[in-house]
Amino acid sequence: MYEPDRVRNLERPHGLPFRIGKLGHVVINVHDVERSARFYSEVLGFQISDVYPEEMVPGGMVFLRFNPDHHGIALVGSMKAEAANVELNHIAFEVATLDEVIRARDHLRRHGVKIDFAGCQLAVEFRDPDNHRLEIYWGIDQIGSDGHVRPSTEWRGAQSLEEAIAKPVRGQDTTLHDPTLLNGKKRQSTR
Repeated sequence: MYEPDRVRNLERPHGLPFRIGKLGHVVINVHDVERSARFYSEVLGFQISDVYPEEMVPGGMVFLRFNPDHHGIALVGSMKAEAANVELNHIAFEVATLDEVIRARDHLRRHGVKIDFAGCQLAVEFRDPDNHRLEIYWGIDQIGSDGHVRPSTEWRGAQSLEEAIAKPVRGQDTTLHDPTLLNGKKRQSTR
């Protein structure tokens, strides 16, 4: 039986001979590798680093990047149908400002992307063409060297991104560089 307090007390073993430094990449099985590559590049702005033909990887494989790493996401065209989305909850991508979260949400809406959630974590959750849940977020809590974590009692749900911004959790910065983004009036972005 799941006991949150027992899980909360699990720790990294002393003397472990390695330390993972970052999540390197995620490889997703997709139904139509070209359709998915189009979504990740044209809608989310990833750049294609490499493409493997079906002779190399059954279904084909596309490597996409969003920083100098060769790939942060790779797509393999091995699925026969839409994902049941039970094995993975979601994959999250960080942006530099809260303004970008709002602009991303509005951009996704304009492209007809199914949005599941927008709120609480200053994020927008949505689906890719194969039903995988994705998130664009900003301002995740940071854990300092003292190991202090925000008490779970401080978190509260929000029904929208606007509500999460209007009623932030203690210490969460919800300052917008462009406050008109919340009014539906958008300045043209140069990015």
